[in-house]
Amino acid sequence: QVEGEDEVRVLVAERRVITPDGQLLDDFLDPGTVQQVFCAIATQPGRTTTRSQLQQDINNIFATGYFANVEVVPEDTPLGVRITYFVEPNPVLTAVTVRDNQVLPQEVIDDIFGDQVGDILNLVDFQDGILEVNQWYEDNGYVLAQVAAAPQISDEGVVTLVVAEGEIEDITIRFIDADGNTTDEDGEPIRGRTRDFIVTREFATQPGDIFRRDQIERDLQRAFGLGIFDDIRLSLEPGTQDPRKVNVVVNVAERNTGSIAAGLGFNFAGDLFGSASYREDNFGGNNQQIAAEIQANFQDILFDVSFTDPWIGGDPFRTSYTANAFARRSISLVFDGGPTPVTLPNGDRPRVRRLGGGLSFSRPLSDSVTASLGGQYQRVSVRDIGGTINPVDELGGPLTLSDSGVDDLFTVQFGLVRDRRDSRTAPTSGNVLRLTTEQSVPLGSGSIFMNRVRGSYSQFVPVDFLNFSEGPQALAFNVQAGTIVGDLPPYEAFAIGGTNSVRGYEEGAVGSGRNFLQATAEYRFPLFSFVGGALFLDIGSDLGSGGNIPGRPGQVRGKPGGGYGYGAGVRVQTPLGPLRLDYGINDQGENRFHFGIGERF
Repeated sequence: QVEGEDEVRVLVAERRVITPDGQLLDDFLDPGTVQQVFCAIATQPGRTTTRSQLQQDINNIFATGYFANVEVVPEDTPLGVRITYFVEPNPVLTAVTVRDNQVLPQEVIDDIFGDQVGDILNLVDFQDGILEVNQWYEDNGYVLAQVAAAPQISDEGVVTLVVAEGEIEDITIRFIDADGNTTDEDGEPIRGRTRDFIVTREFATQPGDIFRRDQIERDLQRAFGLGIFDDIRLSLEPGTQDPRKVNVVVNVAERNTGSIAAGLGFNFAGDLFGSASYREDNFGGNNQQIAAEIQANFQDILFDVSFTDPWIGGDPFRTSYTANAFARRSISLVFDGGPTPVTLPNGDRPRVRRLGGGLSFSRPLSDSVTASLGGQYQRVSVRDIGGTINPVDELGGPLTLSDSGVDDLFTVQFGLVRDRRDSRTAPTSGNVLRLTTEQSVPLGSGSIFMNRVRGSYSQFVPVDFLNFSEGPQALAFNVQAGTIVGDLPPYEAFAIGGTNSVRGYEEGAVGSGRNFLQATAEYRFPLFSFVGGALFLDIGSDLGSGGNIPGRPGQVRGKPGGGYGYGAGVRVQTPLGPLRLDYGINDQGENRFHFGIGERF
C-alpha cells in the first residue's frame, strides 16, 4: 500500500461485480448495460484506489438506475486487493399503478411507462417518466398536481406512484375593497351585500374537484360577467381539514349597482316632461335587477317597471325570467319620415301609446344555444299630443286595426339564439344566429290574429388589413329578414332605415313593410388606445310589401321602399360599452351622423 498525504491508497489486483448470491451481471443484463455499469466504475486493476474513490464507484453504480443496493468489499491477495461490488438489482418492472388520482387516466401511465415494463426497473428512466406525468398534468391545466412522493416498489416489480392532484376542499367568498384590502379601517372584515351562492353557482368547479386552471378562469369570467363586481381575484390556501388539498378563495370587490335620477326635459316629440328613475342590479344581494322609470307631462303619465331574476333559485337549468309593466308613448317610425309628411287630421304627429305587461323565461340549452318563451299583453292606441285618440290620419288612412283607434294585442313569443362568437362585446371570429316568432291571440278590440317571424345571422372573420394600432381587426357581416302573416296593425310593420338599419337615412325613412330584408358589411379596426374605427355598407328593402299594410303608411309618405348607405365611424370604449358615431351617405346623396351605444350587431 502507498501512504498519501490525505488517505491510504491501495493497489488493485482484481475487480468484479456480482449479486449477493454470486450471479454475474451478464446473467440478467444485456451486454450494453453491463458495459455501462463497468464504465461507471473508476477503479481499475493494476492501479491504486482509495476509500473515497470506492464510495464514488458506489454512487456511480447507483446512478445507472438499475440497482436497489450496492456494497463494496475489499480483500487482500498476494498480488494486491480484490475489489468486489455486491449489487442488488431492481426487480423486473411488471406494472405501474397510481394512488390518490382522480383525473390521471391509467391509459396515460401505461403509455408513458409501457416500454419499460418487462425490463429491469431503471430508476433513472423511471424518473424521466415521472417528469412526463407531471408534464401531462401541466399540459391539461392541473397546475397544482404532481407526483408527491418517491415511488413505492414491491418485490413483484409493481411500482406505485402517489400523486397530489390539488383537490379542492372548499370554495369561499371574501369581500375586498378597491385596493384589495380584506379589512376596513377598524380592522374588521369587509362585508359585502352579494350572497355567496350568487358567485359560487357560476362556478362549474366544485369542492371535491381537481383544481384546473382553464376551468377556474372560465368560472371567474362568468362571475365577473354578472356585472356587479369591479374586480375578482383568486387566492389559494392549504385545506383546513387536509393540507394536501386546497381552499379556493374568491376575492370580490363589489361595484355600486344602484342609481336614482330625476330630471326635466324635452323628448324627441317635443313634449315637456318630468322624469324619475330607479335601478338596482343586485337587488337583495341576489343579482336580481329591478328598474323603474316614470315620466309625467301635462297630458299623460308614462312608466316602465321591470324585474329580472337571471337564475331562478334552485333551478338546475339556469332558467331566468323577466316581468314588466309599462305605459309608453312614442312617435312611430312607421308613421314618420319620408318626403311627404302625413299628419293627424288636426295637424299633429301620431303618437303610439302602449299600456301593458309581460312575462318571459329564458333557458340555456347548451353552451352556445339559449331558448326563450314569453307572453305579453298591450293595449295600443294612437293619439295626438293632448291624448285624444285618432283612428285615422289626415288622408283617412287607418292607424290601428280596429275602427276605434284602440287595439288589444295578446302575443306569445318564442326565441332561439345560437351564439358561437369568441366575444360578446368585441367579436372577431365566430357567428351568432337569432330566430324569433311571435303569435297573437285574437282577443279584445281588433281581434288581431297574426304571426311575425324574424331572423338574424352574423358572421365575424379575423383579418389584418391596416396597422394604425395594435389590436384585433375583423370583417363583420349581418343579414336580417322578417315577415308578418295574417292581420297587421299598421304600427307593427317593419320600419327600415336609420342608426340600427340603413345608415345615411333618417330613422324609418327607407320604408315600412310587411316583409323586410337588410344586410350589412363592416370592417372594424383599432385606431389607438381605446378608440376604434369602422367602414360600413348597409342595404335594406321592404321587398315590395309596403302596399300590403293597411293605409300604406310608407308609400303615402313617399318612402322609397329600398336603399343603401355607406360610410365610416368611430368606436369609443367606455364602461357602458362602445359608444358609436357613424357618418353615413345614402344612395339619394343625403348624409347624416348616427349615434348609438354598442356595435350595430
